[in-house]
Amino acid sequence: MSSQNYFELFNFPQTFALDTHLLEARWRQLAGQVHPDRFANATSAEKRVAMQWASTINEGYRVLKQPLARARYLCELAGCDLQTESNTRMDGAFLMRQMEWRETLDEAKSAAKPEAFLALDTEIKEAIADMQCHVAALLDENNDANAAAAKVREWMFLDKLLSEIQVAKHELADRNQ
Repeated sequence: MSSQNYFELFNFPQTFALDTHLLEARWRQLAGQVHPDRFANATSAEKRVAMQWASTINEGYRVLKQPLARARYLCELAGCDLQTESNTRMDGAFLMRQMEWRETLDEAKSAAKPEAFLALDTEIKEAIADMQCHVAALLDENNDANAAAAKVREWMFLDKLLSEIQVAKHELADRNQ
């Protein structure tokens, strides 16, 4: 079941642009078809198959619902190995911004004031929104999965940095209580 294409499973075209409300409706419909209650009187084999399908449906929903996961999945479907563990090559301008953002985060932590995180948080969220548009265009308009893969790696960094900002904000809030 792991070879199931999630776009086909949910009857969507294989594009980044996706109607998330329709995705949720289709997920509910598919999940209902394999819900354990429907298989209460089934054989062990039928129950096992239903559980496998439920797992595949839930994983497909999780991947397609999240824009970053969907972009990664589309790159993988196109045969692009993101090499997230070994390929750290990024655009020079992005690397410079990355270093600036890291310095700003360190300064915000040192200042120990909640408002110090606000501008950085907003800037990273705007960069993620821009990255999402850029990746969408590369995948859906340019059909360039290789270029999209490079941008997805950058997006993954931004996503991780945003998580670090959230953690730092919560740690500061915990210290101030």
